[in-house]
Amino acid sequence: MADRSDYGDGTRCVHAGLPEPAPGQPFLPGPVFAAPYHLEPGPDVATGGYDGYARSGNPTRRNLETAIGELEGGACLTFSSGQAAITGLLLAVLRPGDTVMLPADGYFSVRKFAATTLANIGVTVQYVPTAGPYPGFDGVRLVLLETPANPGLDVCDITALATRAHAAGTLVAVDNTAATPLGQRPLDLGADIVVASGTKALTGHSDLLLGYLASRDPELLETVRGWRETTGAVPGPFDAWLAHRSLATLDLRLARHTANAEAVALALRARPDVADVRWPGLADDPSYAVASVQMRRIPGIVSFDLGDAGRVERFLKASRLVFAATSFGGLHTTADRRAQWGDDTEPGFVRLSCGVEDAADLVADITSALDSAGL
Repeated sequence: MADRSDYGDGTRCVHAGLPEPAPGQPFLPGPVFAAPYHLEPGPDVATGGYDGYARSGNPTRRNLETAIGELEGGACLTFSSGQAAITGLLLAVLRPGDTVMLPADGYFSVRKFAATTLANIGVTVQYVPTAGPYPGFDGVRLVLLETPANPGLDVCDITALATRAHAAGTLVAVDNTAATPLGQRPLDLGADIVVASGTKALTGHSDLLLGYLASRDPELLETVRGWRETTGAVPGPFDAWLAHRSLATLDLRLARHTANAEAVALALRARPDVADVRWPGLADDPSYAVASVQMRRIPGIVSFDLGDAGRVERFLKASRLVFAATSFGGLHTTADRRAQWGDDTEPGFVRLSCGVEDAADLVADITSALDSAGL
């Protein structure tokens, strides 16, 4: 693999995970749809690095993992979804009697999984807000940080927490879904593991499900790889190919996401009928001090409160450019009232994910829709 670490983000995204160019071959290797592969008929079962079954190895998936690994700065394993990656990590690493520390304000489905599956197998679960304060890590097997947190956008100091956790013998995992590896590199900041949903901004076209885990610890990776192979939580080769294709535009997409989020956040902040506007790129945001040092770019997610569910509904119906959707990080601007899914947010809390529309059009549309929605 060529060393591309000295290149800029855009160059690395375009070339990540690609084989050396060969005359007559496409820029991006084609998908391998096969599930079983031919084996040698005799005792020698060599299959060019694969054991005959795609659950264990697939060349299209391997190319994608190489690409994401280049961007995150570690070896990568992909999964069928972000939830599969996070739960796979937790089940592969934790044992009955262990203690895990999770973000109290993080992804709701992870907390639900912990309160049921982990608790039922004898794992003690502690919840801590992303912004802290954090208790001591003594006796904690793993701490999962989600920064920026989804959906509230609080940020924590990865380096400081990793230093404290490692002194207590605790593994540190960071959910990098909102930031992406172009927004922050947790492994460079001291984390042992990066875990993320690739469904969202990483691939950004709203056309696939994907999760991944990255680490520089070979033993840890082999533990999780064995768990993944046994359970079969792998992405299909076509999803892997779509994801690899999408990485080439990551730098361009994120630049527009960030610029649009800044414009939207400033417009919302100027309105007296919108409360609790959060975007870590605003100088007066509670997370700005840490985010401005730790993050290489701020994601395109803005959160705010419209007061009640009815006003959120009227806002979404009046908007022409903001689609109601529960995922984020795509080309289209979307908004989600998280409380409708059982998340413990206020009834009027909105998570808005900026797409790649023109900023002026987006601000004008949101402003018009809010005027129509009234108080």
